[in-house]
Formats: sequence, structure tokens, C-alpha cells
Amino acid sequence: MSDKTLISDLVPTLRYNDATAAIAFLGDAFGMKAVLVVPGDDDTVAHAELTFGNGMIMLGTNLPEGCGDQLRWPVGGSAVYGIVDGDGDVDAHCARAVAAGATVVREPKDEDYGGRGYTVRDPEGNLWSFGTYRPQV
Repeated sequence: MSDKTLISDLVPTLRYNDATAAIAFLGDAFGMKAVLVVPGDDDTVAHAELTFGNGMIMLGTNLPEGCGDQLRWPVGGSAVYGIVDGDGDVDAHCARAVAAGATVVREPKDEDYGGRGYTVRDPEGNLWSFGTYRPQV
């Protein structure tokens, strides 16, 4: 048993062709912080953990070696939602993402179910939505 605090019981996991560039992009675009990066062979990333608020994603380079093709999946096929706290400035958050190289899929807008949000695509095709809406249990 680890003495580290569990951030979430569900941790989205993504694969990138250039995971090193993805880590830099996710930090620049969304303010994510790399807390663990395990290098792989030939400038790849075997495993990385990035935090955003009290959430986390894991990512790595999309390589079949060591795992076989059964664990390889299409790059760019993931979608993740992140919460911009409180009355966070969703428009400024979106502008930061665009400045870092994200492509806007849905401009910031007020949602019918509450909150304000937007969606962008990262350089390898994954969709990232951010907003002030916070689902409740």
C-alpha cells in the first residue's frame, strides 16, 4: 500500500505519438503539471502522470513493443472534461489553449444544464472540454 494520496478512482489514460511534446502542450495549454515522467527507449515516454486540480491523467507513447498490438489504440480518439474552478474565466482558459496550439471545436458558451464551457482538439486529435459545470453525486 502506498502512502500517496489517491487523486481519483478513475484516471483517464491517453496515448500520443509524441508524448514528450504532449506533456509540454498540456502544461502550456491547460496548466497541467507533470508529477511523474518515466522515460522509455528512443526518446519515448513509458508512463507519465499529469495533474489538473484534484484530477489526474496518465499518458505515454503509443508503442506496441512490450505490450503487443492488443494494447495499442488509435491516437486522437480520447475525450476528457476538466473543471475550471468556481467562477473561473473559461474564455481566458480557452484563449490560453489556443495560444498553445489547440484548435477550437466549440467556442466558450453558457450551457443549458449550467456552467460555461468550451472544447478544443490537441495537436494529436484528442478532444479536451473545460468548463465551470461540476457534476454532483
